[in-house]
Amino acid sequence: MSQTPYIFDVTTASFEQLVLENSFHKPVLVDFWAEWCAPCKALMPLLAKITEEYQGELLLAKVNCDIEQEVVARFGIRSLPTVVLFKDGQPVDGFAGAQPESAIRAMLEPHVQAPASPQGNLLESAEAAFAEGRFAEAEAQLQQLLSEDNENAAGLILYARCLAERGELGEAETVLDAVKGDEHKQALAGARAQLTFLRQANDLPDAATLKSRLAQNGGDDEAAYQLAVQQLARQQYEAALDGLLRLFVRNRSYADGLPHKTLLQVFDLLGNDHPLVTLYRRKLYQAIY
Repeated sequence: MSQTPYIFDVTTASFEQLVLENSFHKPVLVDFWAEWCAPCKALMPLLAKITEEYQGELLLAKVNCDIEQEVVARFGIRSLPTVVLFKDGQPVDGFAGAQPESAIRAMLEPHVQAPASPQGNLLESAEAAFAEGRFAEAEAQLQQLLSEDNENAAGLILYARCLAERGELGEAETVLDAVKGDEHKQALAGARAQLTFLRQANDLPDAATLKSRLAQNGGDDEAAYQLAVQQLARQQYEAALDGLLRLFVRNRSYADGLPHKTLLQVFDLLGNDHPLVTLYRRKLYQAIY
């Protein structure tokens, strides 16, 4: 008997409760096996490994066909190993014969909620920490993630943003250059925009000076744009977007359309689901048309 509660032996007497009734709550994988069956013994550890990864979202019931002949006859089992997936009291899928891990996982995918990977948990935790301004905490979590998977694109992009937040702009750019594929194209563009804003801010007057200039001359387009960049470098996104949009409305041709281009860069930086992006994309559309 397995030590995990998700894996258990089933008899003819307990089949109704442990398999059929349980399957109304969680999918139950039934492994029909026998002591003399070598492929059965090879398959069993693989089924156990997959089941344990689901952490209770999938159950594994083992039926010894040499002993439980009534269950074998009931379901017409003719070859071993045979594996049947039960859901809502009914068999919904399965296979006969030993199968590779990839095929078993593909069979389960439509029926069972995918297990959360440790890497996925680390990334989600790092994303939450970054969003709340806990950059050092996010960076530490990402270092752990990348030590296990140094090609994780989402992890690399967020790690670069952490580096940028503490001024390591060159190192951040090197990390971004290591990102492969186009799956995270928008996030990559956003991270590169962040580096651009931080670099630009280093060469500009400070925010207090720029605000003073605007107080004296509200039409100082250069000061308005430079203040928006300083605000972006400090993650003051709403103030920056508001300033850029007002500059665009007042002088959309400023610096060859730079306010418009920068607004689009900020949208990439924040992502399409961000409420500020939704709001200011609509305002920009209204300003254009």
